Amino acid sequence: MTASAPLLPRLLAAPLERAVAEFPVTVVTGARQTGKSTLVRQIANLGDRRYLTLDDFDVRARAEEAPDALVRGARDLTLDEVQRVPDLLQAVKGTVDEDRNPGRFVLTGSANLLLMEAVSETLAGRAVYLRLWPLTRRERRGRGACGRWDLFLQREPDRWEAGLDEEEEPPEPWEDAAHQGGYPPVVLHHTTAEARSRWFDGYVQTYLERDLQSLRAVEHLPEFRRLMRAACLRLGRLVNQTELGRDVGLSQPTVRRYLNLLETSYQLVRIEPFSVNRTKRLIKTPKAYWSDTGLAHHLAGGGEPNGHLFENLVLTDLLAWRDAVGVRAEILYWRTAAQEEVDFVIETPRGVLPIEVKAGSRLRPADARHVRTFLDEYPDLADAGLLLYAGAETAWIAEDVLAVPWWRVM
Repeated sequence: MTASAPLLPRLLAAPLERAVAEFPVTVVTGARQTGKSTLVRQIANLGDRRYLTLDDFDVRARAEEAPDALVRGARDLTLDEVQRVPDLLQAVKGTVDEDRNPGRFVLTGSANLLLMEAVSETLAGRAVYLRLWPLTRRERRGRGACGRWDLFLQREPDRWEAGLDEEEEPPEPWEDAAHQGGYPPVVLHHTTAEARSRWFDGYVQTYLERDLQSLRAVEHLPEFRRLMRAACLRLGRLVNQTELGRDVGLSQPTVRRYLNLLETSYQLVRIEPFSVNRTKRLIKTPKAYWSDTGLAHHLAGGGEPNGHLFENLVLTDLLAWRDAVGVRAEILYWRTAAQEEVDFVIETPRGVLPIEVKAGSRLRPADARHVRTFLDEYPDLADAGLLLYAGAETAWIAEDVLAVPWWRVM
């Protein structure tokens, strides 16, 4: 975003301020262009910090040649895109070990440092990690919030409808939200389909030429592009590396390595299965989604969006909520060998919430079937479930399944 761009309140702002006040090192990660630099530079008590970015050639050269000199004795220092010089983190570790006062370093990066072999253990016990996702729907609307998932976890089911009535949300076609995605430059500046397409083309080029090369060399970028497209054409499906390799002409080990790179750089999102042992035989393979629906739709070639893209839209909001709440939460899916499936399961110490996502605008009793199966299987974990869909009516489609228009929740 440019300096003159309007600023949108971010869900992660409050957790970031708390982390800086409590820990010597705070790491903000997320995909390129999610707004990390803007966030750490605009929060009031972070704005006066010294700021250096490793995207600057001169700064990067200094960090590579003398990382200890760059950070020795530093206080209130923000280092942007630190994955470009992994050795710098060892220098940060050394100076923090000498002085553990809170707020010494704020680091940002377009890679998951915990998945990078060279740095995964460097800041153990010294840093708190925060993840910034693309804008949620409520962030896009200037509210600095995410979906109302806490409502369904904290209140009894008979109070869900009353809780929803406490806030009014305007209807929105899910297709429009999915096409736009949540990258701030797209939301704020590139509002037409043509402009979005040009921006996404540039984003992919920058990602391939800069971010990937700072993580690990990709020998053949055209092959990597084909794999990205193939993954985006399979949103919401089980990850089958052999099948992917066959379709794009790559070996299974290469597919595995490329998928790991996509995940490390916050493009691919793998959702693990809900694994509580019960009587049904469960599928244990992860499903794959993308971190931004607009980019995923673009990589897949555009065209009419399908229900899996709608699922992905819901998932991105769930992930933003998960990484900003103060309690441990997991976003999972549930599927049996008999093809019974619930799109998402929120698992927290408070309980479990199954969520089915339907792209249609009409309700049918059969739409609640798999959620009800899940509830019957785990009566001690969940009292009721949700069906999010594209219609306008809020109604109990079954005695324990509430159907809600997606925009009323998100």
